Amino acid sequence: MRHDAYLRLVLAALLSSLVPAGVAQEKSSHKSQEKLKLPRPQRLDRGLEFHRDSATGELRVIRSRNEGTNPSLKGTPAAPAGPPANIRARVSLVEVSCRVLSADGTPLRGLGREDFRVFEDGIEQPIAHFDASSDPASVALVLDASPSVFRELADMKAAARTLAKYLSPRDEIAVVAFAAQAQLVLPFTRDRALLESAMASPALAQVADSTQSNIYQAVYLTARELFQDRAGRKAIVLLTDGQDSGLGLSWDPASATLPPAGARQNSGAKADRLTFEDLARELAAAGVEVYAISTQPRPRAMTQAWLATHRDEMLVTPAARELGIPHYTLYLAELVRRAGGQIFFFREIGTLGDIYRQITETLIAQYTLGYYPAAGLAKPGWRSLRVELRGDYSAPYAASAVTGRDEPGATRDAVGAPRGQSEGGVASVRVIHRIAYYVPAAP
Repeated sequence: MRHDAYLRLVLAALLSSLVPAGVAQEKSSHKSQEKLKLPRPQRLDRGLEFHRDSATGELRVIRSRNEGTNPSLKGTPAAPAGPPANIRARVSLVEVSCRVLSADGTPLRGLGREDFRVFEDGIEQPIAHFDASSDPASVALVLDASPSVFRELADMKAAARTLAKYLSPRDEIAVVAFAAQAQLVLPFTRDRALLESAMASPALAQVADSTQSNIYQAVYLTARELFQDRAGRKAIVLLTDGQDSGLGLSWDPASATLPPAGARQNSGAKADRLTFEDLARELAAAGVEVYAISTQPRPRAMTQAWLATHRDEMLVTPAARELGIPHYTLYLAELVRRAGGQIFFFREIGTLGDIYRQITETLIAQYTLGYYPAAGLAKPGWRSLRVELRGDYSAPYAASAVTGRDEPGATRDAVGAPRGQSEGGVASVRVIHRIAYYVPAAP
């Protein structure tokens, strides 16, 4: 009997020790399931206030103390006491993403750090960081949900699957939908099931509650609120018709710029509004490229050759107006010109899936060069960028147009022709990159 009693005591002790473990496993299972749950949409503009610094002309953004920290937005603190401050981590490493294309437009892969030269304001900079598309990319889908574009919703959902298919599993995707307001539907995640849920979310339809389309404010907030403290390849994929309701853009290029210092002091609230120039500065400071997809037809005059010819100048001009290019399409192209990236026209390619595939191929074929500016970051303002290839670099591989991977036997020389068939030995590769970056003034 004593033996049986002892066994019962031992079994009771074992059971009591197993119950907490079982409960812990159940809780762990619930936590795992919670991770797969789509978070509630967050308004990106909630509690934000814009203030123009009268001395520097820069737009500063604070979040109302009542709003606190948005848990979906990494690095977005509540506003501190005292005057408005420019909430930004100032890092000295400048990253420049670039593509190298052969004469026929084929991406060239297999280059190394020693093959590149990078210049800031005409002065060569030592390359401190080099990546050939192995670091994870951060890609934000910014979708116009205004009535004029929302009819493409079914295509948007299907195209998102294409984007996820071609990106690396390590790449992170976020989803923002906007009309009058911008809603963060999905914060950055690697979970492709969450992307599916986001594209099926009723929140996409709920955003379409206004005939207004604040395109550039949505892009500005996405760049500022989602890309803080992110390194590596960063891209916004913007689907819109380009007809913005918020900035008052017109054929007058002055409508895109900051008001003069005197006007800022005398115009009160008008000086604190967002401008196109503010957006360009934000993208350039964060190193975020823009891949704009217009649902409008491509203007006949806006060819790739025309865009390349005007790469170093403002696109909104009287000459462009005479060519019959709508000013709202020119501003989309101007945004791409300033930030880097590419503009596509939905109607000429076929499907959004085809465009998203092209964008992922571009991201796959990118090189990222990082350097510490010799001039430092003490002086705010624009800095010009130029990336070149050295004349003695080793022959790269031609990347597959479908997979972006190096193909065996596809060795090419600098002009993209079989080795030994260069045109007079002069390289005709093109290096495509953003033309400048912006150093904000210190808070």
